Amino acid sequence: MSDSVWKVAVAGASGYAGGEILRLLLGHPAYLTGELEIGALTGASSAGASVGELMPHLPQLADREIEDTALDTLAEHDVVFLALPHGHSAEIGAALPDDVVVIDCAADFRLRNEDDWLAHYGPGYAGCWPYGLPELPGHRDELAGARRIAVPGCFPTGATLAAWPALEAGLIEPDLSVVSVSGVSGAGKKASVATLGAETMGSLRAYNVAGAHRHTPEMVQNLQEVAEDDVRLTFTPVLAPLPRGILTTVVAPLAGDVSTTQARAAYAAAYKGEPFLRLLPEKQQPETQHVLGSNMCHVQVAVDPAQDKLVVTSAIDNLTKGTGGAAVQCMNLALGFEEAAGLPRAAVAP
Repeated sequence: MSDSVWKVAVAGASGYAGGEILRLLLGHPAYLTGELEIGALTGASSAGASVGELMPHLPQLADREIEDTALDTLAEHDVVFLALPHGHSAEIGAALPDDVVVIDCAADFRLRNEDDWLAHYGPGYAGCWPYGLPELPGHRDELAGARRIAVPGCFPTGATLAAWPALEAGLIEPDLSVVSVSGVSGAGKKASVATLGAETMGSLRAYNVAGAHRHTPEMVQNLQEVAEDDVRLTFTPVLAPLPRGILTTVVAPLAGDVSTTQARAAYAAAYKGEPFLRLLPEKQQPETQHVLGSNMCHVQVAVDPAQDKLVVTSAIDNLTKGTGGAAVQCMNLALGFEEAAGLPRAAVAP
């Protein structure tokens, strides 16, 4: 390993998360100056195929071949992104040398409570790593120089960024209803009847409701950090016929007499200095198209005075801020780069 060039590997490179990480790395200032080198690109079923064949949107890497995911190969790198299905990262992460920065995009190291893991993922709890959501109070310091990082889930990212300022400021009771509408790329690249175009076009479908979704305990874990009382949360995910993006609505009872002006002031204070959080002008609602391909989270907050409820909406790109962008943001903190390096704030439009 070189002190002058950071060598980076991506395991699961041909999946949606792996491809997004590579897209962002190719525009990273350190890559453009030669300080960062893209090394091994590994996969399982895609091993032996070329990047150009699998991901023609990455022309700089078109001639590269996807390799088998071998531990010895990954260990030769300074940074390893694990863009693998849940349950596949734990063994690799534990076996890689301590001086390698390992950034896991799966759920294997997100949950602190073993019972939560067993209830939602099954046997094989592997422990927890520093949680890769820098905007959540206290986490940026944990990520600076870290050698093991767990990237948050996409749904928890949108919900946490929307809700934590209200809980921290004591604006709401810790009894939240969260509804997130997501594009089909959140289900991954593996072929599935449920995500076929013929099954999703022109239709909306809720799934894994009433506490069944795996991201529910992760949301509670995050929000519990800033809440004085136990957090109660109901999560309803909805599949929508769009490739990428998540629109989240959080509704919670007010904890007293709170106006929209007061709520907006609390959010403006919480988001101050955060490069990827934007409180929109009053009455302008977040739209997934306005964060497409960016690492931004757009947020709106308002009080429903008739019902004494706070309503918060957020929009993220599930593959950027929700996965690949978060992973690169964490890499920047771990390696000492500028946190926003290589991460677009401008979206693709129209």
